[in-house]
Amino acid sequence: MGMDQIPVKDVTPRSKSGGESVETYDLYAKREHIYVKYYKGLFKNLRTAAGFMMLAMFFGFSWLQWDGRQAVLFDLPNRQFHVFGTTFWPQDFMLLSWLLIILAFLLFFVTVFAGRLWCGYACPQFVWTWFFIWAERITEGDRNKRMKLDKAPWSREKFLRKTAKHALWLVIAIATSIAFVGYFSPIRELVPNVFAWNLGPWETWWLGFFAVATYGNAGWLREQVCIYMCPYARFQSVMFDQDTLVISYDEKRGEHRGSRKKGSDYKAQGLGDCIDCGNCVHVCPVGIDIRDGLQYECVACGACIDACDDIMDRMNYPRGLIRYTTEHALEGNRTKLFRPRLIGYFAVLMVMIIAFGYTLVSRVPLEVDVLRDRGQLFTRTPDGLIENSYTLKLANKEQRDHRYRITVTGLDGIQMVTASEVPVSAGDLIDVPVRLQINPKWLSRPNYEIHFRVEALDGEGISLETESRFIGPTSGL
Repeated sequence: MGMDQIPVKDVTPRSKSGGESVETYDLYAKREHIYVKYYKGLFKNLRTAAGFMMLAMFFGFSWLQWDGRQAVLFDLPNRQFHVFGTTFWPQDFMLLSWLLIILAFLLFFVTVFAGRLWCGYACPQFVWTWFFIWAERITEGDRNKRMKLDKAPWSREKFLRKTAKHALWLVIAIATSIAFVGYFSPIRELVPNVFAWNLGPWETWWLGFFAVATYGNAGWLREQVCIYMCPYARFQSVMFDQDTLVISYDEKRGEHRGSRKKGSDYKAQGLGDCIDCGNCVHVCPVGIDIRDGLQYECVACGACIDACDDIMDRMNYPRGLIRYTTEHALEGNRTKLFRPRLIGYFAVLMVMIIAFGYTLVSRVPLEVDVLRDRGQLFTRTPDGLIENSYTLKLANKEQRDHRYRITVTGLDGIQMVTASEVPVSAGDLIDVPVRLQINPKWLSRPNYEIHFRVEALDGEGISLETESRFIGPTSGL
């Protein structure tokens, strides 16, 4: 690891064997349930606002209407992907690739600058995990009540509380699956069909799959998805450096830990500001102790900061014992905001965003492919003219009908003997046979580059040009 990277501490328990320290890895250890304590604070409010916005977008976008259709609909059977006023086709999948690359670089940029903010505030896994934790708290109580309830023998109260929790989890999971499938099957038709149980096999399978996946991931697996299944947790530490903004415990200020009375001269007792209350651990959704140092399990949600600041306020100590900071700042050095790697990510990100935006703005809602008749290079008509045959595939990518004119350039004397104007319905893909003829006197060589131009006749400025070849006889034939 380079000297400019933050050391990520390994807190794996070690056992003694023959007087030597031996690392132990129990790959089949039973998961210990994490009881997250309820708390309040600034970062919780920020995370709640971000989570609410994501939930509102996820559950709400599929219900929006645009020009008489669903605003966001991925119509797989018709190979049309509607995103508000724009319709994308399979031929536009290169745009999707570029979008994913842009999002990847955005993630890299944010990680170098401020750590795992995506995980803590916007990752769907944790947005739904906090949603399920909320359902758990309102049905079974806060942390201590849930721990006591799990240890207690089965009773009527325990049965009712557990049933209420799982029922609420199932409602959230089913609503999530319906909302997700609603982006692929019109949701205004899907919801009535769900309640009438009038579903096809495709819809039934995916509704069941995403309901089970949501229930399992957010209800049972939770932090296990982030720790063991998500690759981001494994490589994010490589992207950190000593100027990356991460959640850290100020060891110089906090040690030595220990309980004390409020207002006592704890400095004289050799104690630091940490009263060792354990609240920073109790509120952590992944169950780590941030006082052990930076760990790859940390999702930078800020829960430990809120919990610690609350204790600091109660003890009349200054806030910030646990805070967002950098390794350099903790050591008393100056944090370097502008550094080569961060500037590089930002520059590449801006170039890609500008190029992607220009491509979207200049995108022509028309697709033209030209296929030559490969059965024969050319034919000679009874009038002695040389003829080539083509098939033009025209795709109208807009959601309204157009009439297009087809013209050919690039070779003097060439004529189109088939219809030059064709109507194409909204969202349709049609095959247009085209025959071109020319007098042999215009041909001085056997191969010419020609250009087909297709333009809309309704004044929309929609036009596209593509090239092909015109084949004739050899000279002297």
